[in-house]
Amino acid sequence: MDLSFYFALFVRRLPYFLILTVAGTAVGVGLALTLPPTFQAEARLVVESEQIPDELAASTVRTEASEQLQIIEQRILTRDNLLEMANRLNIYANREAEEGEPLRPDQIVSDLRERIDIRMRGGSRRGTVNATLVDVSFTASSSALAARVTNEVVTLMLEENVRMRTGVSGQTLEFFEQEVARLDEELARRGAQIIAFQESNKEALPDSLEFRRGQLAAAQERVLQLTREEAALLDRRQGLVTVFETTGSVGLLAPEARQNLTPTELKLRELEERLASSGAVLAFDNPRLRVLRAQIEALKEQVAAEAAATAGVTTADQKSDAGLSLYDLQLADLDNQLEFVVELRSEIEAEMELLLATIEATPANAISLDTLQRDFAATREQYDQAVANRARAETGDIIEALSKGERISVIEQAVPPENPTSPDRPRLAIAGLGVGMMMGLGLIVLLELLNTAIRRPQDIVQRLDVTPLGTLPFIRTRVDRVKRRLLLITILAFVGVAVFGGMWVIDNYVIPIDRLFEAILERLPNINFSIPAQDS
Repeated sequence: MDLSFYFALFVRRLPYFLILTVAGTAVGVGLALTLPPTFQAEARLVVESEQIPDELAASTVRTEASEQLQIIEQRILTRDNLLEMANRLNIYANREAEEGEPLRPDQIVSDLRERIDIRMRGGSRRGTVNATLVDVSFTASSSALAARVTNEVVTLMLEENVRMRTGVSGQTLEFFEQEVARLDEELARRGAQIIAFQESNKEALPDSLEFRRGQLAAAQERVLQLTREEAALLDRRQGLVTVFETTGSVGLLAPEARQNLTPTELKLRELEERLASSGAVLAFDNPRLRVLRAQIEALKEQVAAEAAATAGVTTADQKSDAGLSLYDLQLADLDNQLEFVVELRSEIEAEMELLLATIEATPANAISLDTLQRDFAATREQYDQAVANRARAETGDIIEALSKGERISVIEQAVPPENPTSPDRPRLAIAGLGVGMMMGLGLIVLLELLNTAIRRPQDIVQRLDVTPLGTLPFIRTRVDRVKRRLLLITILAFVGVAVFGGMWVIDNYVIPIDRLFEAILERLPNINFSIPAQDS
């Protein structure tokens, strides 16, 4: 590589390099002198954990700190909040006065979102728990405005944090209050269903099943007893009828009636009474009964003979009528007893049918009642759980109302900065110089790549295939060199003054330089860098 040749080319193209270098430097110095100073105020927040242990009383807000801060940031940076803050703090009042027309809402929202910076640091990462810190900053052309807006953003974050946490705890409490009220109504409804079912089936409930079975067994015993009584009454009636048909009279005479009878008549009555009492227990053809009947027949003939001899048959007819009357009374009494026994047995049998029907319906009623009681118990369990949750929600709501849960507190308020944070004027001037030098070198390289002229003896040999005997360089005189240098200095001075003066004129009479860059950036949406904006 022929370094001396390339150095000679650089020296030859040096005016281009110097012109672009001076132009870049002038642009850098012009930006450093014309860009307005911007101030950045910063506040620091910290996320504090719950002040009351969860084992004693837990908050119902379970949002993670990082998620909570992201939600707060998005809510603060909404369009309505930013426009309201810009109007309330008059952030763009001076700028609108300079331009003579109000800024568009979209411009205000976009500019504020770029200048408000919320950064989070720390938190739980990979098993390591660190304090969650939040840095809030705002960039403005005046230190007082930067501090005021930063503190306003901090205030909005604190208010939004309290509003969000109390809102969540309040909604949780409201939900469980509604749930308790709903389950209370459901519990009352299911209790009313159980009571109505028990009232409508009170004769066939499972808790009285053993009692009804005992009643059924007692009724069966009573029916058997009445059946035996009925059989005994039937036997007595049959015996009475048999005695009356055999003897013609039944029953016992009163003492007064016995005084009016003769000894033969008294003997006849005694035999008849004995026959009546024996006929109830002995068979009709029993020998003793046949003897009694024979004696009674003999005595009847004797009594009839005596009555005919003394007073005729009148007394005998009256006695006969009196005996028949007694038979009818005894027979009617037995019939009444039989009727009563039959009616009572029918009533008991009807009660037995009802008891049997209720006993047969008890298993189905037991299943239905068990289902109702199971639903009631499940609802009661849900109600108890909802009451417990409501109690926890009330505790959590009180914790959030007293700010005893997780909260965001201010470590350091924003104060007006004494020195501007941008622009970095020395760095801008050096950057302008570096950009100019790079542009100059690039232009030299581009010119040499496009130049195809023969400038060295090697070029003659390579391109013309001719070996020259000798070469003479172009020789400039001293006057030519002086003129060239003066022309270069004049051009450089003109370029520097023109660039710097043009930027000053544009900044003061046309549009501020920072606004010009903003307008350029709006038309280049793919470029992602920011220029400090002037607001007041």
